[in-house]
Amino acid sequence: MISISLPVKKENWSTVSFASTLYLCPILDILLAKIPDRWQPEIRLGLQEALVNAAKHGNNLDPSKQVCVRFSVTDDLYSWIITDQGTGFAPSHCCPSNPEELLPPEESEDGRGFCLLHQIFDQVHWNHQGTELKLCKRVKRERTIWR
Repeated sequence: MISISLPVKKENWSTVSFASTLYLCPILDILLAKIPDRWQPEIRLGLQEALVNAAKHGNNLDPSKQVCVRFSVTDDLYSWIITDQGTGFAPSHCCPSNPEELLPPEESEDGRGFCLLHQIFDQVHWNHQGTELKLCKRVKRERTIWR
């Protein structure tokens, strides 16, 4: 089940909640609805990584647990706050400045998602419990010049 709340007049935030699942296409479609087309593939990849982590690693794919996403669009700033009902974690991975320094997939998948998030989004912040992730992306909108 998917639950959606639309923004209140004074507040720019909307909310989508869903039972822990890896079937994320409808959720991603909702979260990307107001994103300019040229940015959608990149942001979709980042949001999918974050949602999979919340459902799979945070909630252990327990269908009785929810993943909640608050999202906002203000001018050129897109923000998402993803919360799971898991026990949390302490992010300890650092991303190398050069992506080629990552270990090959057969040696380690640990940390690849963290690096991906940092490459796609301008801001990536976890709360102290490790159950909430805030992602922000500043996207310059292309202005149409009328002639």
